[in-house]
Amino acid sequence: MSPSASADRTVVVTGGGTGIGRATARAFHDDGAHVLIVGRSEETLKATAHGYDRMRCLTADVGTPRAPEEIVSAALREFGRIDVLVNNAAVTGFASLDGLERAAVEAQLGTNLIGPLFLTQRALDALEATRGTVVNVGSAGALGLRAWPENSVYGMAKAALDFLTRTWAVELAPRGIRCVGIAPGVVDTGVGVRAGMPPEAYEAFLTQMAERIPSGRVGRPEDIAWWIVQLTRPAAGYANGTVLAVDGALSVT
Repeated sequence: MSPSASADRTVVVTGGGTGIGRATARAFHDDGAHVLIVGRSEETLKATAHGYDRMRCLTADVGTPRAPEEIVSAALREFGRIDVLVNNAAVTGFASLDGLERAAVEAQLGTNLIGPLFLTQRALDALEATRGTVVNVGSAGALGLRAWPENSVYGMAKAALDFLTRTWAVELAPRGIRCVGIAPGVVDTGVGVRAGMPPEAYEAFLTQMAERIPSGRVGRPEDIAWWIVQLTRPAAGYANGTVLAVDGALSVT
């Protein structure tokens, strides 16, 4: 990548403290951008930003009503513009239908769907001013006709986010704003452990999935971050409403 390819651009990455968000924030920084990372843990955000001089941190929960204003105001205060908004923050929880609890469902939908919706809404004027790009991070597990037992709420939100990607692409094109989606496959981000899975069970899951994936391995956060950066480049400007699966071909098997 050219170190000046994203020079003078400002990128907002939610869920920037770990996993795909961390890798994406660093990839944009390495590409020359200014980056605002948002997340609920000040500690993990600071770890992401350590050594990256054009990166700033904002501790905020994207699922709360006040977060959109806080995030957009922080980006404009720090950098004066927003060129790219990466809706990456997500939480998950494992339960079948008879085990779902309302509070947990509402928390998932708040972070995974309602938060991105209203954050993007609040950022529209700033994105229009830069002819910017929205990137929604979905999931290859929610594509097409696939089922996802015991992860229905997460999958439902990600499928809805893909629908928003397509709809926003059409709605926002007259304002010069693009909207694209990335649908990661199985990526070793540690999310299973953070959701309560024992570490040994999570490692067994990754090993099992690697055997099923045609490419022969699970993904790395950097695999997804590279594509997010590419899709926001001016040269990718004709990609709009696209949801790109990056999953080692698992979703087409």
